[in-house]
Amino acid sequence: MHTTNVCLVLSILVVADRATAQQLDPGAIRAAANYSANHRGASLLVIEKGKTLLEEYPGGGSRDTPRKIYSGTKAFWNLAALAAAEDGLEPGFLLHGRDPGDRDAIAIKLPLVADPGAAFVYGPSALQVFHRLLKAKLRGEAPKHYLERRVLRRLGLGPQRYLQDRAGNPLLAAGWQLTARQWAKLGKLVLAHGAPVVSSRSLAECWRGSAANPAFSLGWWNNRAAPMGRDADFERVLNSKGENWDGICLCRDAPSDLVACIGSGHQRLYVIPSLQLIVVRHSSGGSFSDATFLRLLLGWKRG
Repeated sequence: MHTTNVCLVLSILVVADRATAQQLDPGAIRAAANYSANHRGASLLVIEKGKTLLEEYPGGGSRDTPRKIYSGTKAFWNLAALAAAEDGLEPGFLLHGRDPGDRDAIAIKLPLVADPGAAFVYGPSALQVFHRLLKAKLRGEAPKHYLERRVLRRLGLGPQRYLQDRAGNPLLAAGWQLTARQWAKLGKLVLAHGAPVVSSRSLAECWRGSAANPAFSLGWWNNRAAPMGRDADFERVLNSKGENWDGICLCRDAPSDLVACIGSGHQRLYVIPSLQLIVVRHSSGGSFSDATFLRLLLGWKRG
């Protein structure tokens, strides 16, 4: 065989061997599933390279049982914002209440707490301001209908659970209920670089972060501080009085391209593009560690 052909065959074998080595170990998946179930996990879905490796519902229900994703809702509305930008449209915690009157009007009247980009405040008001702006730009079409037409239908999803106030404005920061398989559709969009909703260039805005908090942007949390960063419970940090986002990550032993949608009570959508991996976890509360779960799941990465 010609030397060039031999080298080509060897290169193919090396690539194939690496791809095989990077597949999740069944024992590691089982360990992660047990950890999740023992910490009040209600569902767990693991998809690698388009193949479902595990789908379990230890909390009761079935694959057709929708569950609350809380702040996981934000990422879908932020997709609508990116889509609106591509379409040529210009891009207070009490707003979480079921019926505060008019969320949009309240949000618009809130004073600025800092110069744009100078501070990180995790709350619903910015999204409600976006809702009012989007409503004005659509000139007649309701923002939720735009979201359904421009984003959800392309993902194979239908209308959602909108917590509307007396003025008819939905709560953009929370409220949705999705099955594990439905939430995984958002993970598939990430692996497809934004298709079929937005361009890869637009989607990249979700991983940009800010000077105030490099780990968050447009409804997504990232792991880019790994491997030198420090593990942190993002939910706990959000609820602390002295937030410190310097150098934190979900798991320093997980790939740095890991991104996640995080909902209260440890609802999770993890996506790792380099591994073509999607993981959905629903929970009924309790304690949970992202770092511990991910180390168990990615057992082959340890050491």
